Amino acid sequence: MGLNDIELPASVLASLYPSVLVSGDNIGSPSPAPVPAPTVSKAAPTTNGTGPQWKFLGNNQRNILIVVDHSNLLHLPDEDLTFLTNMLTACKLGLGDIALLNFDHYRETGGQAILKHFKSRTVLLFGLEPISFGLPVSFPAFQVQSVTNVQYLFAPALTKLSADKLLKSKLWVCLQKMFLS
Repeated sequence: MGLNDIELPASVLASLYPSVLVSGDNIGSPSPAPVPAPTVSKAAPTTNGTGPQWKFLGNNQRNILIVVDHSNLLHLPDEDLTFLTNMLTACKLGLGDIALLNFDHYRETGGQAILKHFKSRTVLLFGLEPISFGLPVSFPAFQVQSVTNVQYLFAPALTKLSADKLLKSKLWVCLQKMFLS
């Protein structure tokens, strides 16, 4: 095994990069200075005069937004991140393809502003009801739903999914329909 063949678990990668991997407003351009580790608070995100400073994981190369809802965490627990990266790998996706956002930090901002910022075409809501995200309709878990040219999937929280084989299989059927067909 060569040095280029080493694969690190998602939890290790997340611990190596505790701050934002990509600054939201300058995607594609190098950051002039290191980004300080963001603070976790339940208050609305800080602004720089033009809007919230987005704290997310991933590069959003395929405009896939994954929204979780964890209070008192920057993104999500390590176990959930590992489960998520395994799920993405099975769908032939990686962290570079998605943007992972903790909605708990952006309740005041709202779902529409989040969609506009990330230019999302696909949104996976884990543990966050569609109405709570700001959608005008409610739909059941594991039903792929299109609303204003954006494809949505609502599912239980990642922690609950990873512990239940039946829920995992329901999620897998939906993900195959969305990403592998």
